[in-house]
Amino acid sequence: MDKPRETIDQRRRLLVGAAAMTFAAIDLGAKKAARAAVTSFGAIKQIEAGMLNVGYAEEGPADGPPVILLHGWPYDIHTYVDVAPLLAAKGYRVIVPYLRGYGPTRFLSDETIRNGQQSVIAVDIINLMDALKIEKATIGGCDWGARTANILAALWPERCKALVSVSGYLIGNQEAGKQPLPPKAELQWWYQYYFATERGREGYEKYTNDFARLIWQLASPKWNFDEATFARSAAAFVNPDHVAIVIHNYRWRLGLVEGEQIYDAFEKRLAKAPVIHIPTITLEGDANGAPHPEPGVYAKMYSGKYTHRNLTGGIGHNLPQEAPQAFADAIIDVGE
Repeated sequence: MDKPRETIDQRRRLLVGAAAMTFAAIDLGAKKAARAAVTSFGAIKQIEAGMLNVGYAEEGPADGPPVILLHGWPYDIHTYVDVAPLLAAKGYRVIVPYLRGYGPTRFLSDETIRNGQQSVIAVDIINLMDALKIEKATIGGCDWGARTANILAALWPERCKALVSVSGYLIGNQEAGKQPLPPKAELQWWYQYYFATERGREGYEKYTNDFARLIWQLASPKWNFDEATFARSAAAFVNPDHVAIVIHNYRWRLGLVEGEQIYDAFEKRLAKAPVIHIPTITLEGDANGAPHPEPGVYAKMYSGKYTHRNLTGGIGHNLPQEAPQAFADAIIDVGE
């Protein structure tokens, strides 16, 4: 006996609906897998470079155009965990090193001064490029990494193809650091003065993760990072030299501690605020809660091909991690 048409239509609708749900589930699973694929880098590599054994992530073809991406404080290489695969897919060789005092990067000698002054971190990157036999690379950075990227472009332009810098020109000097700022500006640097005290050093050592989490929240007030994301980066602070490097960096800025004489010539050149001549793109988020200069202030510091990009949508200080596609696009565009 023939089945009623409405029964057939009902079953057809049920089958179509079930198929649609299956495909939707597969699509959702694929999207989740894609997101999971970029939650971490592959195996971290190690190489001796200068006075360090440097831990670094590498993605992309070994013969691709080199890109070096530099993290800041209190962050780590995962600032670029979503940027690196975007660039690798475009054929770039992406190197993301742990700075001195972070992750598996270690000093080769116990006798080496745990120096955090600005020029020494740039020297570390030149040594890393030499060790990896990279003659020239596009350099990108955020926070301390942006300062280091600018220093590399200013002092070693022959080693830098192009520059991408979050918050622009961040090169400083001790004399400028000694000058008082208006009270509202000084308030933003509260942690710098905290670190100038022994209480601050002890506090940072005791509450490293709590301190870093607070900075993340203040610097990126609209970035809803979860605990797993924070913990992934906080693992890099479990380094025997982390506290020493951070404290020395901020005390050096105020002229409270000396750097090393072997870097004096670099610091004298940097104190003159050298203009950067290589192609540059600077980036700024609309919700950056950390101290940062206005783009109009530093535009004149770039004399080559130059573009500034403002990002909207609640993007904070850790811009590459909060807006990875925009940062990757800048790296690609600046080299064209």
